[in-house]
Amino acid sequence: MGISKRYCLAVDLKDDPKLIREYDQHHQAVWPEILDSIRSAGIESMEIYRVQNRLFMIMEVKENFSFKKKSEADAANTKVQEWEQLMWKYQKALPFAKPGEKWVLMEKIFEI
Repeated sequence: MGISKRYCLAVDLKDDPKLIREYDQHHQAVWPEILDSIRSAGIESMEIYRVQNRLFMIMEVKENFSFKKKSEADAANTKVQEWEQLMWKYQKALPFAKPGEKWVLMEKIFEI
């Protein structure tokens, strides 16, 4: 199966230079269990970019990828839950995010 779709998401970090440095460091050595959970969900490629305290994620996924299935698998994975709890130390929800929502799906408004 080839890559069928690209998703872009955003979240903010707490505006604290020390916490931002720590967050960046965690992403230089992501736990192997987290990488496994990403790949097993059908995510072919994931990149995260940062400007100040705003994060932007690009995901390229297989045809069978489902946010719902990924969420269910993550909820059942204690290591993923441990990672997500750790990340909440650094992340803060966007002002319009739903309760408990971190990464918010972005809408594509331009393509050439």
